[in-house]
Amino acid sequence: MKDTTPKARKPRTNAVHAGTRRSQYGELSEAMFLTQGFVYPTAEAAEDRFLNAGREEFIYARYGNPTVAMFEDRMAALEGTEDAFATASGMAAVNGAMMSLLKAGDHVVAARALFGSCLYILEEVLARFGVDITIIDGTDLAAWKTALRPDTKVAFFETISNPTLEVIDIKAVADLAHAVGAVVVVDNVFATPTYSRALELGADVIVYSTTKHIDGQGRCLGGVICGTQEFIRGTAEPYFKHTGGSMSPFNAWVMLKGLEHLDLRVRAQTETATRIAAALDGHPKLTRVLYPHQEGHPQHDLALRQMAAGGTMVAFDIAGGRDAAYRVLNALEIILISNNLGDAKSIATPPYSTTHQRLPEEQKAALGITPGLVRLSCGLEDPDDLIADLLTALDAA
Repeated sequence: MKDTTPKARKPRTNAVHAGTRRSQYGELSEAMFLTQGFVYPTAEAAEDRFLNAGREEFIYARYGNPTVAMFEDRMAALEGTEDAFATASGMAAVNGAMMSLLKAGDHVVAARALFGSCLYILEEVLARFGVDITIIDGTDLAAWKTALRPDTKVAFFETISNPTLEVIDIKAVADLAHAVGAVVVVDNVFATPTYSRALELGADVIVYSTTKHIDGQGRCLGGVICGTQEFIRGTAEPYFKHTGGSMSPFNAWVMLKGLEHLDLRVRAQTETATRIAAALDGHPKLTRVLYPHQEGHPQHDLALRQMAAGGTMVAFDIAGGRDAAYRVLNALEIILISNNLGDAKSIATPPYSTTHQRLPEEQKAALGITPGLVRLSCGLEDPDDLIADLLTALDAA
């Protein structure tokens, strides 16, 4: 029995109920179907399944699974897209979305402010297979207009960039891209499904690392691609069926459980991030504080128009560079040092030497990734404790 999820339901309700498939036992919590294969009553039924399998019929776990299908349907309902495909990791989602869309000779325009692995896919993998890549300043609409060409197939960017929290004008870029027939692919991790307006503003394909806020408790890898049914089932699904980047049933079950309280967690984390950004603003040992909804952010006005809230991430630059930043990080007692984000635990990382360390020096400088930069993912601890932890650690700088 499948929940048909009326569109009138609010996102928080969809995050709990959308796409539920109950077995004959009527279980309350979603069932975890830990099976790689499925049995057919007859040889004729097997033939028919391979020829005509629908969304409620399954062949092999790499092709689809009831638990994974529940997660896909729930994500589509939450994001407002027609369909979704769950992947083994966030990078599998980015890679699969791009590889399934592109071929040798195609052209991609991408924002320069991207996670290091996303840049690797563009500059190393796709370029190696003959895709023409143009990297631009994603906040510069004139740069988009100049770079987009009649043969451009994809425009790709992070709606809020990692790690310097640049905010891209989704609608303006989408309008320019659609004018030349390009597909707009966005990585929406920092915006989260709670604050996402990517579809409404013109994005065609939306990808998430579900490892981040959707799991939210540091347990499992996962990713998801959201889009039209035509793209998901006609383009993305065949690619993943044959290359093997599908999500496991166990991870899909964990993600389903994470979705149930995603909205509550993200809103609490955002409230904490807002308070931390305000507490750090103007601190004498910081050269800048970056938070989209705080005055002084380079795209502050756009962030107010495009996002209901500033999100869960804060970035700040510590005067004194790498050594000072390391002293601050090492002095933290509550906030953990890790390269993950979106977790219930607050996490800090120095992107210059970790997540973005492979970038050339000039590229780091252009992106504002300095040796003193710290990316902070705000968790669910008491915000007063986190502020005290940060201020005490800054004394060590």
